[in-house]
Amino acid sequence: MAEILQKDGNWTFDGDALRLTPGRDRNVSVLRRTLGELLVPLRALAGVSFEQGKRAGRLRLRLRDGADPLLHATGGRLTEPHDPYQLLVEPERYGVAEYFVEEVRGALLLEEVPSGPVTEYLLPGPSVPLSVSAGDGTANFDGERVRLEWNWKTEDTKAEAGTRTLALADITGVEWLPAAGLENGHLRLAVRGVSSSTPPKYDPNAVELWGFKKDPLMALVAAAVQARLPHPSAPALTDGPEEPAGPAGPAGWAAAPPAEDEHDALLRRLRELGELHREGVLTDEEFTRAKQAVLKRM
Repeated sequence: MAEILQKDGNWTFDGDALRLTPGRDRNVSVLRRTLGELLVPLRALAGVSFEQGKRAGRLRLRLRDGADPLLHATGGRLTEPHDPYQLLVEPERYGVAEYFVEEVRGALLLEEVPSGPVTEYLLPGPSVPLSVSAGDGTANFDGERVRLEWNWKTEDTKAEAGTRTLALADITGVEWLPAAGLENGHLRLAVRGVSSSTPPKYDPNAVELWGFKKDPLMALVAAAVQARLPHPSAPALTDGPEEPAGPAGPAGWAAAPPAEDEHDALLRRLRELGELHREGVLTDEEFTRAKQAVLKRM
């Protein structure tokens, strides 16, 4: 077990999962505090790193693409204060942080966790019901419907349309974009059968964000909706006639690829090790040791 306790938060690793608990320090962002504790399974990780700094270091987790609905909905736009997969480390705990990284990297290697994308969410997303007020409106989500309510700052034509209620079945996508410079951000819901390039200020399916303190909380609404939509990388059903289940699996699903022989599997493992080494998940020593172990089996 590895554990690091900091003002910014506490991270614990038991060999199977990482428990990320935000700190109570006043500098911890409102998004991380509201999101609360996260349990990240080892198989959701693509890598871990630690960067030293003059005043503080930073632990970073890199998740596999598609593992977390929050990262997917925000498109990697969460800045450092709001990113739950980063932890500020005080200089006197640098040794602990380095040990933490070694333990997680060792487990990734031992369990042969691939670093590639996944076809299902490995984290559940924020719990519901959820209600967030920011920008020109309030977004409420109960797991089945999103309700958008407007405030006195909403543009007139948008406000006159009244409260907007959207069933989850009619939502095809969600996007959260933070305000940057002079450009406002938004939470926008893509609705089935509606094709619109209307600016968020006038779009009844969007909440406009102006860069204030609570703006990041709208990312939680985006993530909660995203977690309940079909995974973007999930296999799609075919449109052909129904056939009985057999070696190819249930009707409509693509057949599974044939099993690899041992030689091909070992070659694939070598490629994966090389990728982990290039990405910094494995040190030079770890890579050499793992590569030699694979070569001995060939």
